[in-house]
Amino acid sequence: MITRRKLLQSSAATGLGLAAGTLAAPAIAQGAKIKLGYVSPQSGPLAAFSEADKFILDNFAASEAGANFEVIVKDSQSNPNRAADVAGELIVDDEIDLMLVASTPETTNPVASTCEAEEVPCISTVAPWQPWFIGQQGNPGDPASWEPFYYAYHFFWGLEDVISVFTAMWGQLETNKQVGALFPNDGDGNAWGDPNVGFPPVLSELGYSLTDPGRYQNLTDDFSAQINAFRQANVEIVTGVPIPPDFTTFWSQAKQQGFTPKAASIGKAILFPQAVEALGNAGNNLSSEVWWSPTHPFSSSLTGASSAELAQGYMAATSRQWTQPIGFVHALFEMAANVMGRVDDAGDGDVVAEAIAATQLDSIVGRIAFDGAGLPPFAAQNVAKTPLVGGQWRLLDNGSYDLVIVDNSSAPEIPTAGVMEEIS
Repeated sequence: MITRRKLLQSSAATGLGLAAGTLAAPAIAQGAKIKLGYVSPQSGPLAAFSEADKFILDNFAASEAGANFEVIVKDSQSNPNRAADVAGELIVDDEIDLMLVASTPETTNPVASTCEAEEVPCISTVAPWQPWFIGQQGNPGDPASWEPFYYAYHFFWGLEDVISVFTAMWGQLETNKQVGALFPNDGDGNAWGDPNVGFPPVLSELGYSLTDPGRYQNLTDDFSAQINAFRQANVEIVTGVPIPPDFTTFWSQAKQQGFTPKAASIGKAILFPQAVEALGNAGNNLSSEVWWSPTHPFSSSLTGASSAELAQGYMAATSRQWTQPIGFVHALFEMAANVMGRVDDAGDGDVVAEAIAATQLDSIVGRIAFDGAGLPPFAAQNVAKTPLVGGQWRLLDNGSYDLVIVDNSSAPEIPTAGVMEEIS
C-alpha cells in the first residue's frame, strides 16, 4: 500500500509536487458517524486549559455539523505518557477517523507523535509551534535532521510572536532592560529558553540582558534561587512560561522577599482569571499573551457566532469568566467539520491528511491555512499561524480581574483597550 508519507517522500525525491485541489463533499454511510478522538488535560496541573471543554463539546454536538460526528474524549491528566497511551487507545480500540488534541506540548506532542507513527490524521492547537514541531524531532538540536510530518498538523502562534508582543509591551515602559527568566524543564520552557530559537538571541539583539538561572522542575516549592539571581542582576522585567501553580508560588515568594519588577509578562500560568484572582491584589498589572478574547473580530464557521457571542454563551452557561482556550478548542471542531466536509472517504487517513493540508478556513480565531505564511521552510507544511496580541490583568472594584489588550502591533485588526502600566 502506498501511503501519503511514501507518496510525498517520493514526490520530494523526484521534484514533483502534489496539488491540493478542491475536494468533494463528504460521503457518509447511511447511519454512520465520523469518529473524532479528542485529548486534552482535563485533570492535573494543566486542567485550567480544559475548563471550557464540556461547553464546547455540547455546543458542537448541538450544531448542524455536529450531527455527523461521534466525539470520543480522553483525559491526558497533564501527563505526556498518559497522553500517548490514550492516543493509542483512540486509534486502536476506537478506530477514530481524525484526532483532535489541545493544550500545551505535554499533551499535544505525544498525541501528534503517536498519530504520525500510526498514520492517523491529527490536528492540534494551544502550544507554540516551535515546542510542537521541534519538540517532536528525534534530535531537536540538529535542524539538518528535522523532517516534516505527513499526518500531524498544528495551528497556533510561535515564539517569534510572543517575543514580539512581550517586547512591544515592555517598550511602553521606562526600564533598564534587565530581564529575569522563569523557564521550566519541560517542552515549553526548553523552547522558550533555547539559545537559537527562543528568547535569548532576540532579546540580545533588541538590547535586553537576560538573567536565566537555569531550568527548574515543575511543581517546585522554593524559588529563592531565582529571586536572588533576579535581585542581584537588578531585574526590572520578569518573563517565562511556568505552569499555573508554579507562578503562584514564585510570585507569592517574590512579594514576601521584597522583589517587585516593573513588568511581569508570563506565558501559560496567568492565562486564566482564576490563577490571577488567587494572587489577590498582587495580580494587578501582570501581563501575558492574548490569543483569543471576546473582542477578537472573528466569527465561527460552524455557528456564525462572533467571538463576543461565544464568550457570552460560555459565561451564561457556566457562570464563569471566559478563558482564552474557548476560542481555540472551538476552532478545532470547526476544523474537523470543515476538513471532513471536503473528503470522499472519512476513513481514508491519507485523504483526510491531504484535506487538512489544503485547509483555508476563516474561523473564530482567525484564518487557518497551511500555506507557510510567516514560517521557516521546515515547518511550512505542518503549521498554520494565528494572530497574537498582549494584555494586562486589571483589578476591578469587586475583586475580580479583567484582561485588557494593551498591544496590537503584531495584529492591528484586534483592538486595544488600554496601555501598559507598571506593577506597583
